[in-house]
Parts: sequence; structure tokens; C-alpha cells
Amino acid sequence: MNTDTIDMPATEPARRRERGGRNARRELRSHGPEGHGGPYIVRNIPTYDILSEENLVRIEETADRILAEIGIEFRDDPAALDLWRRAGARIDGVLVRFEPGMLREILKSAPAEFTQHARNPANSVRIGGNNVVFSPAYGSPFVMDLDKGRRYGTIEDFRNFVKLAQASPWLHHSGGTICEPVDVPVNKRHLDMVYSHIKYSDRAFMGSVTAEERAEDSIDMARIVFGRDFVEQNCVILGNVNVNSPLVWDATMTTSLRAYARANQAAVVVPFILGGAMGPVTNAGAIAQSLAETMAGCALTQLERPGAPVIFGNFLSSMSLRSGSPTFGTPEPAIGSMVVGQLARRLKLPLRCSGNFTTSKLPDAQAMNEGTMSMLAAVQCGANFILHAAGFLDGLLSMSYEKFVMDTDFCGALHTYLDGVKIDDNQLALEAFREVGPGNHFFGSQHTLANYETAFWDSEIADNENYEKWEAAGSHDAAVRANRRWKKVLADYVEPPLDPGIDDGLKDFIGRKKAGMQDSWY
Repeated sequence: MNTDTIDMPATEPARRRERGGRNARRELRSHGPEGHGGPYIVRNIPTYDILSEENLVRIEETADRILAEIGIEFRDDPAALDLWRRAGARIDGVLVRFEPGMLREILKSAPAEFTQHARNPANSVRIGGNNVVFSPAYGSPFVMDLDKGRRYGTIEDFRNFVKLAQASPWLHHSGGTICEPVDVPVNKRHLDMVYSHIKYSDRAFMGSVTAEERAEDSIDMARIVFGRDFVEQNCVILGNVNVNSPLVWDATMTTSLRAYARANQAAVVVPFILGGAMGPVTNAGAIAQSLAETMAGCALTQLERPGAPVIFGNFLSSMSLRSGSPTFGTPEPAIGSMVVGQLARRLKLPLRCSGNFTTSKLPDAQAMNEGTMSMLAAVQCGANFILHAAGFLDGLLSMSYEKFVMDTDFCGALHTYLDGVKIDDNQLALEAFREVGPGNHFFGSQHTLANYETAFWDSEIADNENYEKWEAAGSHDAAVRANRRWKKVLADYVEPPLDPGIDDGLKDFIGRKKAGMQDSWY
């Protein structure tokens, strides 16, 4: 691709398309009916349930046998082992075994649905039930754009992605470690990341999980924003914790998980299973493993604090058995997500599932094909919290500016998809048929004029002009159009107001924390 023209001004036809009716229609749609551009989506289509009761029970029984006969190790966290011992589990060193049904009984205290409050109450999200929340990708050490290529992420990149998420009407959550800011010391970067979420966004956000004290710092910063008493009674921050699959929970994750639960904040409990590496190559076996590992982590939150919110997470993926490389956006994990959705609903727990996954190294056709496969699986399986909804590239090693806005555009389409088909007199359009009659077109009918501003989703990225107009505008592909788009969004970004007293309190907290420790880059 020739990137020499990426920064060149738009041609006059392109400028005209950016003005007027399209922008007005987008503004209307962003404040339109339920399911379009609100603080979160309320799904109006059913979930896609693919397994029978008999086969779901077989998977659950297999998970129970894994838990009872093989067990899960809880390493270097004596407090977690003590909680399991008091709950009646069988302990052998760091190996914990669970009688069938034990974890399900413990999980009955977890809420099926809860609100994560944002500092702007209008942006609080409801997680669970029929609600769907889109959140950016998480954890990439590299960032990428068409101008500078692939490079390590910085705190400036991190802030840029927070701003891009804040500016999109199709995302609902600020996310967590959108990219790793490697120019900040490892032991201090969590403070800058959490502050960036609070400063540059007024949406719900995630905190650190890379050490118990960093989780506690994240929660303490949330207390400065919301007040200690409010945080004690309400969820205001999430922590995404991963199983060290297969069948191992390490202390870094369990101590962070317990820190969030202890503070009445939600842990998102997620196995990371690459079929053929951290789990079996067969889908049913990987699903059973995922169920066992996730139930154990979710149950531990309830032993720490019964009633604490928790999200049942899922991250199934595959690998190339020829090369050993991970693969993302493939059909087996996508269909596996459907089953995980059924299992999570049987446990009455909110579900986190997949996202715009891809192994592609560029924001190209492969990236969008694989992302669409996994994202559609997520919305159809009933996921309530969809992490990695925007920006995921290069097997999650890179956060792409262009892919981010391409993905948020697709999230906009999914708002319409999840809104379903409405049935009322206006939608059925009988009067329009009377007006138009046989053999005529509807373009200028009163019904079309009354509905055209909100009738169809309008892409920010797609070019729907004829070939000649597209050619005259520069013959740009979607990636180049996305490059122009993210730059415009950042140029137009408006910082949400933050109470100066809260801002000063956060800066003071960060300053004291940083002054109390030497820089560590490991």
C-alpha cells in the first residue's frame, strides 16, 4: 500500500460527503431508539442456543470430573487455599479438588446482573441479563498505524486510544490496558493508565491486575473519584484476571481477584485456552476445561466476599498445528462460544466473550473476516461484556489505530443488528404502499421522507459511492479512509469535565505512590 497520500487533504467530493446530511443523521442515530448509541445495548434478538440439554449436561459432568479427579492448582496463595479448605474442598499441597456441585452451590451468591457505575452517571453500564457492553481491546505491547508502522506503545498512545473510545458512540466502556505504555516503569504504569481512563473518559473502566498492590491502587483511585462509601456498596471498576491454563491459578491473579472481590468490585475471570497447547484440540474438551477453570475462579470471589459481582469469562482460541502459532477468529472457537453462552446462563452469571479477534498483521480483509467471525459469535452467544471489541490486530500483540475505528464502525452496525426487527404501523408501512402503488418507487414517498434520517445504519468508513466518484476522491481503500478518520476523531476530541478537587486528589495519590518506590522495568 502506498501511504504517501495518507495525510493529503480530502478532495472536494470527499469533503462534501463529510458535511451536512450524513453527520446530521449520525447525530440523530446516536441519540435514537433503544439499542442505538446509548450507554449500552439492550438486546432485542434471542441468543443462539446450539446444544441440547443432554449434551450440555455431558459437558458439565466432564467439568465436574476434571474438578474432582484431576483438580486445579492454586499456587503461592495460602489465603486462597485456606478459603477452599474452609469451604470443604480437598487440599493436597497446592492442588485443590472439588466435589461435584460444590462450586455451583458457592456461585449462587453471585449476582446475575449488576451495574458498573461511570463517573458520568449517564454512561453507567448494566452487565448481565439482556445487556451488551462493548469495550476496546486489551493488553497489546505494540501499537500500529499506517504512518509509523509497528512500534512499542507509549503513554501517549494509551491516552489516544482512551480518547478514541470516549469519542465513539458505539463503544460503551473505556477498557483497561488498551496498550502497554512501555515508556513508563512497569511498577508505576498502572497509576498513569487508571488516571488516563478517569481524566480522558467519563465512562466505566478497568484497573490493574498485575500485582495485588496495583489492584488495590486502582481501587483506591476509584474511591477518590466515587467516594469510599459509594464504592463499598457499588461496582465502579473491573479487574480482568486470567487462568494460567491448563488448570493452574497463580498468586498474581488470585491475589488480585480477591482484592477486587474484597472491595465489592467485579473480577472478570477468564481462561486462556489455545487448543493443542493450553487445552485439547477438541472443542468439547476445551469447553469443559474452560467451564472448570472459570467456575473455580468465580467461586473464589464468592468465598472472599459473598455477593461480590463477578463476570464469567471465555477466551477459546485455536492454533496452527503445522507451525504452533496461535490463530484467532477461526470457526471452532466461535461456535464454542455459543456453548459457553449456554453454560454461563445455566450458572446465572454475566458473560464476557471474544471480540474482534484476528491474527492478521494489517487492517485488511483477513482482519475483518476473522473479526466478524468472532464478534458475531460473541453477540449471538449472549455475551454481556465484550472485551477486545476494537483495535485487536496481530494476535493481540498490536493495537491498531486504523483497525480501532474500523471495528467501532462494525460495532455501530451491531447496535442495529441487536436491535432486531420492530413491528408497528410505521414499520409495516401500509400507508406507503397505498401512496406508491404498483410499479413505482418509494424514494420520494412521505414514508421515506419521514423515516430516512434513522432508517439505515450509516457507516463512518465504508465508501458507497459509484466507482467514478470513488476514483475521483482518490481511490482509497478502507484502511486509508480509517487512517483519515482516527486523525479527525482525535482532532475533534473534547475532554469530559472532571471535578478539580478529584483531579488534584488523584494527582496527589499518584505522586505519593511514585515517590515511594524506585523505578522497575521488569
